[in-house]
Amino acid sequence: MELRVSATRQELTRLKNRVKMAARGHRLLKDKRDQLMKEFMAIVHENQRLRRELEKRLGAAYKSFAQARALLSPPVLEEALMASSGPEEVSISYRRIMNVVVPEMEIRRAGEEGEGNAQGTAPGAESEAAPAEESSGRSINLSIPPYGLASTSSDLDDAIKEFQGILPLLVKLSEVERKIQLLADEIERTRRRVNALEYILIPELEAAVKSVEMRLEEMDRANASRLMKVKDIVRAH
Repeated sequence: MELRVSATRQELTRLKNRVKMAARGHRLLKDKRDQLMKEFMAIVHENQRLRRELEKRLGAAYKSFAQARALLSPPVLEEALMASSGPEEVSISYRRIMNVVVPEMEIRRAGEEGEGNAQGTAPGAESEAAPAEESSGRSINLSIPPYGLASTSSDLDDAIKEFQGILPLLVKLSEVERKIQLLADEIERTRRRVNALEYILIPELEAAVKSVEMRLEEMDRANASRLMKVKDIVRAH
């Protein structure tokens, strides 16, 4: 769509400034998109690694549990699994990656302090913290079924230990997949803005600049022609 502009030198200057600003914004958005893609791919690779590890550990846990179930009676197995050693918590806080607020999750036993700062920056991430209302951690109580010791086999002990070890992995996987979703959404928004500037706004502005320049040149030629005619008339008299 062609922009409607006035054929004045002031308007030409304004349009050229808009082209410069749009080009600068386009470069900045492309840099942001490229950095987001870099972060996105790193997290995707981490997600793939976590999934492979999860599948491996689940296989081992199910194998041990199947052996325990074959050796123990259902009542004994149910009683052992129903025993509880206390709740676990998932602490959720937030940080920013290229101005995208992403979660950081950490699982620990209720009442324990976390080992790390969930808002710390990862390699390539911005150090700016999320807003205070977003960065305050919140806890979700989970009930982790521990293994019972009486009348149970070592296979059941191994299976429950495996499942307990899988829980932090599941929490981390949830964190990573949420990051992937948030970054993918931001990449798509940034891509649309880059394309709008590159294929719509900047070409329209450049076309408007060219149109105004051509009209000003025509006006200059017309003025020069009129001036020559006036000079000829003056000389004739």
